Amino acid sequence: MSVAGKGAAIVPVDGEGSCGHEGRTPRGTGGFPRGRCTREHDHASTTMPAVPQVHLVRPGDVPAVAASLVRAFYDDPMLVYMFPDPRTRGRALRRFFTLQLRQTYMRTGLAYTTEECRSTALWMPPRAGPPGMRDVIAQLPMLLVLGRRAGAALRLVQLVESRHPKAPHYYLGGLGTDPQWQRRGFGSAVLGPVLDICDREGLPAYLESSKESNLAFYRHHGFEVTGELSLPEGSVRLWLMWREPLGPRSELDDA
Repeated sequence: MSVAGKGAAIVPVDGEGSCGHEGRTPRGTGGFPRGRCTREHDHASTTMPAVPQVHLVRPGDVPAVAASLVRAFYDDPMLVYMFPDPRTRGRALRRFFTLQLRQTYMRTGLAYTTEECRSTALWMPPRAGPPGMRDVIAQLPMLLVLGRRAGAALRLVQLVESRHPKAPHYYLGGLGTDPQWQRRGFGSAVLGPVLDICDREGLPAYLESSKESNLAFYRHHGFEVTGELSLPEGSVRLWLMWREPLGPRSELDDA
């Protein structure tokens, strides 16, 4: 990935199923309200469906989605590296995810969330063509969010980008589930739409995981570790994961 890349995210993040997130809201997140997703029908049932319903993130969802992602990623190693001060991390992360949603994933990507914005998956489709000046300018607000850590973040992104596959693929730039809703199928639900697209189009998918505890979750969905990388000081370690598309389903599969 590239800071100036066409619709690229600043940094990959994943926050589904982490033991450190399970069942509690991390301290120091700035007391952000949980907010509400916009609902298409005010009379919708409050009973949790057996299979979580998902939809593309709508403009009115952004505050609730960003707040949920802050809670999911507050202790993510990559974001802790980029925003090391716990006193300001929560506010910075909220701006970080708001910019990512509005300037990247809702413009040129695919951002799926559940009802009530409990889990969100941020995808980029296969890239086409080199970045333009508009793409470069679009990243300047993000550099302001990073502040004095911008240089360190850029070096981290360059390291990650150096290992990014060249073959066309769908890229999972982020998957975050609100801590109190983890391990209930929400992460799998928001992954589903794009993994289905991958299988229909015969295209692979790729991600970088910053937590070893998440590898089993991704393996369950067909991803396999293809490599690792670490910062020289060892503060961030990433597992590179690739998923080949599944073959066409037969009638026997549906029996």
